[in-house]
Amino acid sequence: MSIPENLVIVGGGLAGFSMAQELRKRGFGGAITIVDPEGLPYDRPPLSKEYLDGRQPADKLPFSDESWFTENNVTLVTDTVTAIDPDTLEVSLASGTTLPADEVVLATGGHARSLPIPGGDLPGLRYLRTKADADALREVLVPGKHLAIIGAGLIGAEVASTAVHAGAEVTLIDPVPIPGVAGMGETIALHLHKLHEAHGVHTLVAQTTAFAERDGKFVVEVDGGPDEGGTEVVADAVLVAIGIIPDIHLARDMGLDMDRGVLVDESQRTSHPKVYAIGDIARLRHADGTLGVRHEHWESATHSGQTAAAALLGQDLPVHPAPWMWTDRYGLHVEAVGTMREEGELVVRYRDGVPAIAVMLAGDGHVLGAAAIDGGNAIRAIRRMIDRGIIPDREKLADPTVDLKKLAR
Repeated sequence: MSIPENLVIVGGGLAGFSMAQELRKRGFGGAITIVDPEGLPYDRPPLSKEYLDGRQPADKLPFSDESWFTENNVTLVTDTVTAIDPDTLEVSLASGTTLPADEVVLATGGHARSLPIPGGDLPGLRYLRTKADADALREVLVPGKHLAIIGAGLIGAEVASTAVHAGAEVTLIDPVPIPGVAGMGETIALHLHKLHEAHGVHTLVAQTTAFAERDGKFVVEVDGGPDEGGTEVVADAVLVAIGIIPDIHLARDMGLDMDRGVLVDESQRTSHPKVYAIGDIARLRHADGTLGVRHEHWESATHSGQTAAAALLGQDLPVHPAPWMWTDRYGLHVEAVGTMREEGELVVRYRDGVPAIAVMLAGDGHVLGAAAIDGGNAIRAIRRMIDRGIIPDREKLADPTVDLKKLAR
């Protein structure tokens, strides 16, 4: 295979930056250009936590300062890609300029999902995807303000924790009684969700049906509104936190194969031999044609960039461990590894009467996934069990006196 001399990465998020970084580590000497409308690539997880509450200053968000790009000969273009010619791979920018490319990497990420309901297009509704979004949201996280959050997933739950700690009144609305079961299992997810009420957040299990404005406030109608026996929530601000929509318009315009994401092989290569897709937009199509789950977590983005870098250079693909994610709320650090989506036996380890670790076992006893509260060492041990196919003793898994590291040997 021929190694390209001129590579354009469309998107400067974690996936795009990780690929550029990995290419240089692996000895790639060709030209690398990253195009992103926000400019210097930065980390997004702090936007709902440390950055939102002011603990992390803005200058600590970027993955690296501008000197890294100079030292590693990576060109950063602050612009928006409007089109990519599938034949020539010429990249057109909103400014009117074009960039030549031998190969292209799509790392376009996604944008916050909106609700397709009456009032869902109100200009004052807030979302949290960018630094600018966090800066605007911080203004209403003060005593005397009431924030309604639609969606109790990772972002919604983290912002609820940040907001109530800042003194704001918070109402958290989600149609699912126990959010987060797919990622953490029912026991851990239920315990975490109960923390909202314990910290003064009002939770509603309801479907949001409309937004409106009245007397300078936002009105959130749930379960059909007051005339149909529903509820009104009146708030100073509304955050819609119901996930993201992958930005796949460039891939669609190029005619790439897609199915709820841009389909890629194990090398992150799309149906176009000279185009890769990484990060939130990519969905693995296995050799037998079956499709994997499209991941939107931090580490998954990093791994996809690293895999694409190795593939582009014709090197052996890295072997990544079981997928891992984390969340922080109310002073607790939660980690999960593997998958909790599949049916199996849930083994729970308690600490002082509180669920601390939940492990999902398959029918044959091997570990599918796990979640832990303030248990990073436990998650690392369980990750080894997953990666090595170790079948642990169920009773020892549940026993808090047994060191999980010994079970992982």
